[in-house]
Amino acid sequence: METGWTTPERIVAEGASAGGLLIGAVANQAPEAFGGFVAGVPFVDTLTTMLDASLPLTVPEYDEWGNPSDDPEAYDRIAGYAPYENVADLPYPPILAETSLNDTRVLYVEPAKWVARLRERAPQADVLLRTEMAAGHGGVSGRYRAWEDRAFTLAWILDRLGLAEADLRS
Repeated sequence: METGWTTPERIVAEGASAGGLLIGAVANQAPEAFGGFVAGVPFVDTLTTMLDASLPLTVPEYDEWGNPSDDPEAYDRIAGYAPYENVADLPYPPILAETSLNDTRVLYVEPAKWVARLRERAPQADVLLRTEMAAGHGGVSGRYRAWEDRAFTLAWILDRLGLAEADLRS
């Protein structure tokens, strides 16, 4: 940014699933560095999920994440960056959280809880939760529906960057 190539308000970070976890963690740690965040099916309630061994994907993930139920170090590490756990009254840029009702990998309740906590603890934040009612972790079926979904996300990004009404033909 010191070179003049861009400014924080001209950067929107996007990630999905574990990448959505990264987006949530960065939003808590450096909200001033971005003009917006898009978190797709974000794994943002990481600690709660990793504490629930009854979920089908939790136990296999212990090799990567550690078992916070049995290992205090793993608990502290996950709690230290888990987006839901670390929401504060910060100057968050606009956030779009996208989820799917039928997602069996990252349950829709994770981004819903995260958005609710953002709205509670950072009431000035512009946070939108978009829930696809007939999709799973990979999004909707069919290329036209997938294009519509992507167009929505890109329109949101362009709007946040102040380019939604710009004449880009010149």
